[in-house]
Amino acid sequence: MSTVEYRGIRGFVGAEVMQDDAEGYVTGEVFRIAGIAELSKTRSSDSETKYYDNVAAIVTSSEGSDEVTCSVSAIELPVLARITGQKYDEELGILIEGKRANKYFAIGYITEDTDGNEVYVWRYKGTFNIPDVTHVTKNDGTDSNGQELTFTGISTTYAFAKYGEPAMALNVEVAKGLADVSTFFDQVTTPDTLKAVAGA
Repeated sequence: MSTVEYRGIRGFVGAEVMQDDAEGYVTGEVFRIAGIAELSKTRSSDSETKYYDNVAAIVTSSEGSDEVTCSVSAIELPVLARITGQKYDEELGILIEGKRANKYFAIGYITEDTDGNEVYVWRYKGTFNIPDVTHVTKNDGTDSNGQELTFTGISTTYAFAKYGEPAMALNVEVAKGLADVSTFFDQVTTPDTLKAVAGA
């Protein structure tokens, strides 16, 4: 077993969640969000030790949301409006900053380790913050700024048929050659739609 670290991320895409209930999970078209430089994920969790007969007897725990922080290139205004639920006027090319519509999205990306092994990822449901942006004057240097985007991810309501459970994300180890990832990012791939490689 080799010792590796994570090194590489690309292909940051999204798709709006159109339906997520007991009847099904449906998403819209996949679109590019922005170039991505870095992604970090933290899951909130809580646990409590219960004591009986003067000894620690059980630990109860719960899982919360994921906070996915993405360092990205400057987000194009139509995409920014789309993912933050704001208005974009195509005719005039303007973003109207104001009241937001609450929308959920799936996000997808490809990570890589130092041996070049890739993992294809879909995270199934979450919302985006309105990212901060910094503008600075030009100088003789090479300074420039991207944006930091936060995606707060939760589990689906829908229980996928294959495992009978809701899901937060799907991670596929491509190097194993077991799952067919040829159309992985053409749509949001789920446990129910992911197929094995023929003959694997």
